[in-house]
This record gives sequence, structure tokens and C-alpha cells, in this order.
Amino acid sequence: MLEILLEEPSAEAALRILIPRLVPGAAEHQDFELRKFNGKADLLRKLDGRLRGYSAWAAAAGVRILLLVDRDDDDCADLKKKIDGLAASSGLPVHRGGALWSGGTFRACIACEEIEAWYLGDPAALRKVYSRLPGNFEQRSGFRDVDAVKGGTWEKLEKLLQDAGYFSGGLRKIELAKKLAPHMDLEANSSASFRHFRGAVLGALAGG
Repeated sequence: MLEILLEEPSAEAALRILIPRLVPGAAEHQDFELRKFNGKADLLRKLDGRLRGYSAWAAAAGVRILLLVDRDDDDCADLKKKIDGLAASSGLPVHRGGALWSGGTFRACIACEEIEAWYLGDPAALRKVYSRLPGNFEQRSGFRDVDAVKGGTWEKLEKLLQDAGYFSGGLRKIELAKKLAPHMDLEANSSASFRHFRGAVLGALAGG
């Protein structure tokens, strides 16, 4: 069983679709649970208590805990160190690297800079859903490294879509997630943070 802690609803909407595609046969509430919070600040504020609760039973029950949080303006290494420190102080064994879980019960994944980088990492899926997008936007200097987009990843994605005639009233993140997730190529995403998360899920649910 895999418990995934998320900071907001659009990530939940995407993962409800993506995880069964990653691990065919995986069913929510049987193989995995999605636990969303009211934003990053809410997640981090409640995390210590939540992890201490897990430490009392998760390892014995064979449950693994995977946390997905946006880096935003934080330093990626510092944020992960802080989160791993909370897990360790709660008594949870922390994953220490590699594709497999290596005996760890808790693992943190940082979406650099935001989960929208995962969508930009699959331009073919974006163009399939939003056909008016330019055919070569991923070659522009600002999009070549989707995990290092300057000026806010979701803002850049919003502008890209608005310039093509979509979301004139503002990016609707949950709608985007639900439309895009069924079409994403799970093997070829250019986002390193997506590939890291994919490996964590496969390691927990598929043993690889």
C-alpha cells in the first residue's frame, strides 16, 4: 500500500489518472491512497504530526509514504533535507536514494519547480489536447529545461496556452490535469522530477 501526500487538488486529479496507467491494476483505496492538503503551507505545517501518526503503524502494515510537494522558491536540497529530517525524527525509516525503496518507509519527491513542469515535459500530449499550440514551443530557450523554467512554471504554461487561444479567464489547473493526464507519455517525459516520481511509484507498487 502506498500513501501519497499532496499539496493541492490538481495534483490529486492528475495522479488519479496517472498512477493506474503507471501500474496497471492499481486501484485507489486498495493499492494507493491520495491525501491532499490545502496548499504547501498547510502540508508543511501539519506534516510533523501526520508523520508521527504514520510511524506508529505504517512499517508494520507494509505501508509506504510518498510526499509530493512543489519546490516553488525554495532550494530543492534544503527543502528535501527539512522534510526528510521531520520523517526521521518521527521514527519513520527514510529512503536514501536509488530506484528501489531499500527498506525505507518514507520518501519525498520535489516537483521542480511546480507540477506543471511535468506537463511541459510532454509537449506532444499538450498539443494533442490543445491543438492550436505551436509545433516547436519546446525548442524555445525558456522551455528547454522544464524543471528550470524562469518566472513560475504554471504562469509560463498559462501564457503559452493563452497565446494559443485557451484559458482566457486564467488557467484552470484541475481541468488541465484531467484532460492532459490520459495522453501523457509516461516513458518519455523530459522532466527529471517526473521521472523521479515515476520511479518512486513503480518501486513501491510494482517492485521496480
